[in-house]
Amino acid sequence: MGRKRCVGGDGSKMAAGCCGVKKQKLSSSPPSGSAGPGGGGSSSHCGGAAAAGGEPGALPPPGIARLNGLGGLAGGAAGCVLSPSLPPNCGGGPGGLSPPAASLLASPGAGSGGPGCRKMVVSAEMCCFCFDVLYCHLYGYQPPRSPRFTNDPYPLFVTWKIGRDKRLRGCIGTFSAMNLHSGLREYTLTSALKDSRFPPMTRDELPRLFCSVSLLTNFEDVCDYLDWEVGVHGIRIEFINEKGSKRTATYLPEVAKEQGWDHIQTIDSLLRKGGYKAPITNEFRKTIKLTRYRSEKMTMSYTEYLAHRQHHHFQNGIGHPLPPYNHYS
Repeated sequence: MGRKRCVGGDGSKMAAGCCGVKKQKLSSSPPSGSAGPGGGGSSSHCGGAAAAGGEPGALPPPGIARLNGLGGLAGGAAGCVLSPSLPPNCGGGPGGLSPPAASLLASPGAGSGGPGCRKMVVSAEMCCFCFDVLYCHLYGYQPPRSPRFTNDPYPLFVTWKIGRDKRLRGCIGTFSAMNLHSGLREYTLTSALKDSRFPPMTRDELPRLFCSVSLLTNFEDVCDYLDWEVGVHGIRIEFINEKGSKRTATYLPEVAKEQGWDHIQTIDSLLRKGGYKAPITNEFRKTIKLTRYRSEKMTMSYTEYLAHRQHHHFQNGIGHPLPPYNHYS
């Protein structure tokens, strides 16, 4: 982008929400009834805000889950990632499966691209595994055995949406690189049952669910808070609030584009989500520490999950009977 870049973002843990629940009216003053972390309001935790310290979302001590100096995971390859501007031969599409879904379920790493594109790590099988974990939990079956896809460590988020309009139902993740098998198990249930914005998920909701897995890559600390691209980069901000406390908040790459926000609106929304209540000035925005990152994302509906499991019942070691289709009609 031509701006000076400070490379070397860390992968600090952030058990936090990732995206907006509804369109927000943005202004330079606190919205009526706005709440900081833990406060009321349907989207009060969407930005993943938390004070630095011992509470969830806080930045860990230096050195934990560090990413390499190029902004990617140690050993990971920077390259073509799934984003709204993905070239057509890189496989997949933002936020969903390219039909037919079965073609993407053939093997881990589905969505590998043509020349110049690295093979994607995220796969539809990861979404299947998340559905397995949630299904077994809700029906009281033993958890599924370890899946076949890679167990490499990545920062990750699990997002649940529901209904034809795909309303947010839960979204929690971590900026600490976790082994995918244990990380997806943990955040599948955390996002489904412990997102404080929503009640715990129930069996009756299963047939209307969509599951998205986002693997975060290419972390870069930037010196200019505008040095990121809407629809391509996720951003995490760190700032000092009016009480002198350090706060953090994040949005995944798709959020700003889905909400129709520009750079300033996105930054201001994150500040509000982080609990900043004073008027937002351009001078204050310049004090923000911003880390940009990218993600690989895959989405699967419950219907696609059932269709896959009907043909590959024991592929992930899931030994329980799946419910008949008419049970949820």
